[in-house]
Amino acid sequence: MIKTEKHRSLSEAQSNHPSAEQARDCANEHENTSTGGHSLSVVLPAYNEEQVIASTVSNVLEVLSLWRMDGEVLVIDDGSTDRTGAIVAALAMAHPQVRVITHRTNQGYGAALANGFAQASKELTLFMDADGQFDLRDLQHCLPFIDDYDAVIGYRLSRQDSWLRKLNAWGWRRLIGWVLHVHVRDLDCAFKLLHTQFLHQHPLQTRGAMINAELLYKLRRAGCSYREIGIHHYPRKGGRATGARLSVIVRALRELSVAARTWHHEDREGRIPGRERGHLVRKGV
Repeated sequence: MIKTEKHRSLSEAQSNHPSAEQARDCANEHENTSTGGHSLSVVLPAYNEEQVIASTVSNVLEVLSLWRMDGEVLVIDDGSTDRTGAIVAALAMAHPQVRVITHRTNQGYGAALANGFAQASKELTLFMDADGQFDLRDLQHCLPFIDDYDAVIGYRLSRQDSWLRKLNAWGWRRLIGWVLHVHVRDLDCAFKLLHTQFLHQHPLQTRGAMINAELLYKLRRAGCSYREIGIHHYPRKGGRATGARLSVIVRALRELSVAARTWHHEDREGRIPGRERGHLVRKGV
C-alpha cells in the first residue's frame, strides 16, 4: 500500500502574479535555499506559448543559478505553430543548460512529458507547465521532503482557472478515484517532483491528459510514498489553455478506458511491469 500524508498549506495564496522586482527580492531572500546536494531536471511541455516561454525559462534559470543548483531545463515544443520553437532555440544557444525536444506535430501533453522524462539526466525531475502559472521558487517547500518520500506532488492554492476547468477537474478527479483508486487533492497539478530513476524504470504509456493519473497510479502500484504540498498558482500571462477542449477530454476518457482494463488485468495476474526490479532506491534509505 502507498504511504500518503497530506500537508497543509505552507503559505497563503497570492491573488496576483508577483512583479519582476518582487520576484528578484524573493529570489534573493532564498538565495541560500538548501538543495540537499541534489541535481535537477526541469521538464517544461510547451504548445504555442510564445508570449510567456522566454519569461518562464529565464525565471527557471535564474532560480537554479541563485540556488547554485546543478540543473537542466528540458523544453518540449509539442508541435507549436507560433514562435515558441524559435524562441526556445535561441535560449538554448545562449544557455547550455537549456535543451529543446521538438515534436514536428502536436502529440499531446502526455507525450511531451513522457519524452522529457525519458531524456532527463539529473537525479531529480520536476515538471511544471510553461504558461507562467507556477513559480519554481515553490520548489524550496518540496526539496526538504524528497529524501523521505518517493515523490512530492503539488496542489494549487487558490486555483486561477475558469469555473469550467475547475468543474472538469473535479469530475475527472472523482472518476480517477473510482476507476484507479487514486485519491489526491489536486490530480492534475503540473508541479510534481520525483526521483528520475523511478521515471526511467516506470516509463509512462499514455499520451494525453491521462498522464498525471497514470503517474500517480504507477506510484501507488509500486508501493511508493508521496507528500502533498501547497503550491501558488498564478493567472495566465498569455497564451490559451487547451485542457478543457472536447477533443482533449474525449481522448483522456478513451485512454482511461483502455489503460484501466490493461492495468487491472496485470494486477489480477500479478504481472506488474518493473516490480521485478524492486522499489526505487533512494539516497539515505
